[in-house]
Amino acid sequence: MRQAASAEAGEITAEEIDQAQQSWGKGIVAIGKVYIDGGDYSKVAEDHIDTLYAFQSGPVLFKPTKAADKQFRLTREEALSYFVAGNEKFVEDHGFAIQPWMKVRFENAATFLHGDYAVAMGNYFFTQLDEEEIKVEYTFGYIKDNAGKLRINLHHSSLPFSYG
Repeated sequence: MRQAASAEAGEITAEEIDQAQQSWGKGIVAIGKVYIDGGDYSKVAEDHIDTLYAFQSGPVLFKPTKAADKQFRLTREEALSYFVAGNEKFVEDHGFAIQPWMKVRFENAATFLHGDYAVAMGNYFFTQLDEEEIKVEYTFGYIKDNAGKLRINLHHSSLPFSYG
């Protein structure tokens, strides 16, 4: 379910969210590829964060999928550790983005557009090298920065509930 795209320049559109989600997925795949190739994957992850997240505007409400001890990551440093590991402050981090992944695709259950703020919720699917697909639930919030670029200011991700 989506609301129609707005014609006003400051308002976020469904197309911008789709583009941001595609960029996010391609960025996660790129980090892992550079890691496998022996390149500077931390730099790629930093660029990913700096391009797509709103840390330059203040805290980002970031609840990553595989975090239990420090499950909320409000700073750029904490998000970077989750994606690439190596930060002794976050020993539970194993580098989600360096797993690596072959592909990421989003399936939005709903997108809420409200002027210069938007929220999307649904499932995203991470394809492993063995081509197995892992389903993860997400909610992303989006704002526009001063340059009019869409940025993530809310990232909540979790594995689906399972009885057992």
